[in-house]
Amino acid sequence: MTRNNYAPYITIAREEWANKSDEPTEHLIKDLDKLHGLNEPLTKEEVTQIYVPLSRLLNLYVTAAQELHATTNTFLGSKVTKVPYIIGIAGSVAVGKSTTARVLQRLLAAWPNHPRVALVTTDGFLYPNRVLEQRGIMNRKGFPESYDIRRLVQFLANLKSGKEKVAAPLYSHLEYDVMANDMQWVESPDIVIVEGVNVLQVRPRPLGSPEPSIFVSDFFDFSIFVDAEDKDLEMWYIERFKSLRTTAFTNPESYFHRYAHLTDAEAEEIARKIWNEINKPNLVQNILPTRFRASLILEKGNHHFVQSLKLRKT
Repeated sequence: MTRNNYAPYITIAREEWANKSDEPTEHLIKDLDKLHGLNEPLTKEEVTQIYVPLSRLLNLYVTAAQELHATTNTFLGSKVTKVPYIIGIAGSVAVGKSTTARVLQRLLAAWPNHPRVALVTTDGFLYPNRVLEQRGIMNRKGFPESYDIRRLVQFLANLKSGKEKVAAPLYSHLEYDVMANDMQWVESPDIVIVEGVNVLQVRPRPLGSPEPSIFVSDFFDFSIFVDAEDKDLEMWYIERFKSLRTTAFTNPESYFHRYAHLTDAEAEEIARKIWNEINKPNLVQNILPTRFRASLILEKGNHHFVQSLKLRKT
């Protein structure tokens, strides 16, 4: 993965970043095993040195947004509906976005001025498998065209309009499909974290369309891109696939149950094929080009831990 000159960013080494917060963390770092994903190590050091300082920075931003809201109320002489602070988290398959999202949800909810922190994944906004099959794009699941972007944009617009209760569709990784009858209700949140591979994606307006282009990221107050070298991403994906073969895939109800009895060599071969034919093209064509749109880039080393950060200057 080529590293360009990050002119709009301030580069911060892990050691320097770790000194940005002296918040007590003992009450925050319990039950870490419930927060990290499969084959994604999460240590006390990673939480205290990377995520606690990040939660402090985000808390400052959220507080500033809340103060601006109060200032607007004073100026208008009326009460303007409170809207949530929305954080987007993007990055490749297997990079650890979900772990980052869950840890930040835990830490941000511990700050007294914004205890209601909701986490929504964009998997639920994928088109159902039957629709993907009808359109002949089942093998492009996770690509931008596989998402119901209108529905996702409407969900975010409802949040930003101040609606107290907004529904988001849910996704079953066991069934590998959107859950038709289950919803996640987000009620009066202070912060909403939206996590997904393509949340920073932009798409050109159709030629001749009178409607302005609206992107998912237009609703974000802050965005994070979790980054890693593509060779590491491939290795992590293969390792995760092999682990799933002996865990989730063993469930007879699993969409991928047919992979449960593969040998190590067979599992690696299939995982590498899926990576090269689906996940890598999506990464190169759609995900990586959005990296420079993020407010913050977390750069991981081959050990799966963040080694440096790039924070946008403005």
